Amino acid sequence: MTNLTNWDATAKEKARKGFRIHLLAFVLVTPAIWLVWYFTGQSYPWPLWSTPAWAVGLLFHYLGVFVFSRRASDARNP
Repeated sequence: MTNLTNWDATAKEKARKGFRIHLLAFVLVTPAIWLVWYFTGQSYPWPLWSTPAWAVGLLFHYLGVFVFSRRASDARNP
């Protein structure tokens, strides 16, 4: 049972680290995308498509790591 507990803790930490990396990429790349749009002609705001879509993906990543994983672990350990 100890190995299973250690594995669960390691998997949770890796999932949290993966979310932090995803968030950091979003925070760094989104302004770069908007800068590319700004300096290449502001005819149509095409980053309005990629930014919200990526934000929704980030939201689902957050929910999967921090919300739904708790519910699953609570169901396994009453």
